[in-house]
Amino acid sequence: MPPYLIALVLAALTPAAKAASAPRATSVLNPGSFRHYVEEFNANDVERKVNLVDNQSAWPWLQENIPLFECSDKDLEEIYYFRWWTFRKHIKGSPEGFVVTEFLPDVPWAGKHNTISCSAAHHFHEGRWLRDRKYLDDYARFWFRKGSNPRLYSFWAADAVRSRALVTQDQQLAIELLPDLVENYHEWEKTHQDPNGLFWQIDDRDGMEISIGGSGYRPTINSYMYGDAVALGDIAKWAGKNDLSMEFRMKAAEIRALVEDRLWDEATGFYKTLPRGEKQSLVDVRELIGYVPWYFDLPNPGREVAWKQVIDPRGFHAPYGPTTAERRHPRFMFENPHECLWNGPSWPFATSQTLTAMANLLNHYRQNYVGRKDYLELLRTYTRSQHLKLPGGKIIPFIDEDLNPDTREWIARSLLYKFPEAEQAKKGGKDRGRDYNHSTYNDLIITGLVGLRPRMDHMVEVNPLVPEGALDYFALDGVRYHDWNLTILWDRTGKRYGRGAGLRVLADGKEIGSAPGLTWLMAKLPEANAGWRKS
Repeated sequence: MPPYLIALVLAALTPAAKAASAPRATSVLNPGSFRHYVEEFNANDVERKVNLVDNQSAWPWLQENIPLFECSDKDLEEIYYFRWWTFRKHIKGSPEGFVVTEFLPDVPWAGKHNTISCSAAHHFHEGRWLRDRKYLDDYARFWFRKGSNPRLYSFWAADAVRSRALVTQDQQLAIELLPDLVENYHEWEKTHQDPNGLFWQIDDRDGMEISIGGSGYRPTINSYMYGDAVALGDIAKWAGKNDLSMEFRMKAAEIRALVEDRLWDEATGFYKTLPRGEKQSLVDVRELIGYVPWYFDLPNPGREVAWKQVIDPRGFHAPYGPTTAERRHPRFMFENPHECLWNGPSWPFATSQTLTAMANLLNHYRQNYVGRKDYLELLRTYTRSQHLKLPGGKIIPFIDEDLNPDTREWIARSLLYKFPEAEQAKKGGKDRGRDYNHSTYNDLIITGLVGLRPRMDHMVEVNPLVPEGALDYFALDGVRYHDWNLTILWDRTGKRYGRGAGLRVLADGKEIGSAPGLTWLMAKLPEANAGWRKS
């Protein structure tokens, strides 16, 4: 019996687990229409490491666990299934329950069960759309109660736990972990907050080594701590701890004020790193981490000019970008023998942060610097980058570490292949980055392109970041949201899905909202007593 089937049989022994993995209820898409993607991925793969779900079992497992997605842009559609195919590779059983890994092979710098906290928040944002909740339930408890080290790298943990609860509408796990998350926050304050109130971090511990801006009071760690403070304020409120909620809301307000005052460079219109020490000035380089504050809605209105750089060829724009440092800087892509460079190469980690931040910008701020067209273009650029040209010329979907933003060459992979075997072994092997789980993609499709904006109340908020005329159709079907099976579809002509032209939202197959165009839409989920059976 395949490993995933054994796990499912064991999980089915409890009623709670049965509810957590309720059967799919799709409305417009046939799961069998997408099986060919997984078969192609399997055919192109060399399966060296198997965790919970092997390649042979991948499609049955995916069919039971992921929302289906169809789109008139088949490149987006293909990489959507590819990234779910890679994500399931990283779900790993352990004596402490399920965990999610970053690298498939063991690497020396990882912690218990080959886990790394650097990418863990991405795992929660991506994995929150899985129908079976046990994987992330275990993973959340693992980080704080099973002997792991959540502070080895920067990790916006409380925000990740809260973000998942917005999808499930289940507050209990977040409330259960509240004491652990509060303790985690206080430990960060003890070790990484200076008397001036700002948090500092080494660029390597941000997972962003060999950067131009270097270490110090970085926009990353300060935004992460702001996001966690906001999340802890919410979770404490859910738990009825109003004093604790107010304490963390005040912490968030203090961090926001410090970031706005100390890390915003008015002259260049960008958030930058400030080195530690007396009488230091902001670094002279714009780096992609300057968009991280928008990931958490930290900036006050008036900072939106920074977004001009994401579409500027002298800034971060590139054919396979965005770049992690602005091109105009004299040290852009400076030579260094290290395989993990953050001085200009494109990193999926940072690209997914930037796309999440841009989606927040387009949903929560008023500005004219970037629009839906720019979001879709950047998403398509990110999609194009996730490929590899094989020696025979065939191009396959592929995700690795960092890549050349102009050529799509995977930099770490190319360097590792040139190292002697002994050196390769010290670094996790020459293929360590294959199927790298260090970023999000499907969360960007769901919350950005399709536009499902998770919230805790009984409303479904949809705002597709697609300009009129850019896509003829898309459908996200069988997405488990607040214990309902949602379908969100766009059909320009009405002929694709036979439900009329326009944007439509369905809950368990019944329409709850519609709009004639690609626009912001609010729909109310049916009341439990309305006579609808929830699947």
